[in-house]
Amino acid sequence: MRKSLSKSRSVLLIRLVLVVITMTIATAAFPSGNDEETTGRLTVAVAECPPFVIIEDGQYSGLAVFLWERVGKQLGLRWDYVEYPLGALLESISNKDKTKLSDVGVSCTSVTAEREELIDFTHSFNETYTAIAVRQTSLWSAVTGFFASPQVLKAILIVLGFAVLIGVVFYLLEHKVNKKLFSHNSMIGRILEPTIIGLMFITSGPIRFYRFKTLTARALATVLTLSSTFLIAAVTAVLASSFTLNAMQTEVRTLDDLRSLQVGALSASTSSAILRNNGILHQTRPDLDSLVRDLDKGDLGAIVSDAAFLQYRINQGKQQGKFESLIVLPYELEAQNYAFILAQDSPLRERINRALLSERTKREWREKTAQYLGE
Repeated sequence: MRKSLSKSRSVLLIRLVLVVITMTIATAAFPSGNDEETTGRLTVAVAECPPFVIIEDGQYSGLAVFLWERVGKQLGLRWDYVEYPLGALLESISNKDKTKLSDVGVSCTSVTAEREELIDFTHSFNETYTAIAVRQTSLWSAVTGFFASPQVLKAILIVLGFAVLIGVVFYLLEHKVNKKLFSHNSMIGRILEPTIIGLMFITSGPIRFYRFKTLTARALATVLTLSSTFLIAAVTAVLASSFTLNAMQTEVRTLDDLRSLQVGALSASTSSAILRNNGILHQTRPDLDSLVRDLDKGDLGAIVSDAAFLQYRINQGKQQGKFESLIVLPYELEAQNYAFILAQDSPLRERINRALLSERTKREWREKTAQYLGE
């Protein structure tokens, strides 16, 4: 009896040891997801996009960076930042090789259905819209631009050329017999009087034919009466058209108004997609600051981007004495929602979403939003 009982205890002890060993091996082979998330270091891609991501002297700040760091600390995450140009970050989303994606992407990245098929997004943390920025044309710049226009300069040269030609012909016909029209014998007088007569024919209509003494001059004056009418009409049309086109450089109210301008957008952005889908030819730039600088220099006639960035960057530049003529037009083209980028099927998604929703209700987030966006 004692031997049987001792044998049963030995068997039970052996079974217990085997169970403990099995559980130990399973735990080592299959660690929990939460342990992996909290102990491993994440790679967080950041792309400059003021006021959401601001990079200065290797330091990262901005509204999106502030929110991510609050979320990461709440979850006990550790991470390393990796810097990308914004255009490169957006292009990496559509890259088929997803092994090159970071664990998290922080910038002003809009949520779209096309991107959602390739990667995951967190909940939105900011709502904005696509807008248009242009150079504001003042009265003085419109006038100077009008006279600097190649069409206007060409029209002026044509008018002066015809005026000189007409004046020379009348001078040769009349200067010996008509002292009322050609009374000065000085060199300046001999140049100015024929030119003035020619300009009067071109601009204000011909001089009355009976003021001329010779029959040839009177006949020529009659012919010029008819021809100058058409010339005046043509020149007026050219000048009016040029002035109108110059003044219309800021008359942009819809996407269709951009078709006659040099338009710029960020490469691989939703703004570029909007322009492309509407058949509007445009140039792309790798970062947002390049767009604003090229618009200010006149290399671009308009840029299309998200309103939050355009308003912040232009206002910031004006405080520094730059971008004085740039304005963001008050037209909302398409709504945009910003979110953090996650690798597809990321195990972090639910935890980050819960923390993100929690942080957005706090006073610190509202104060930071007011600081950067004035909201």
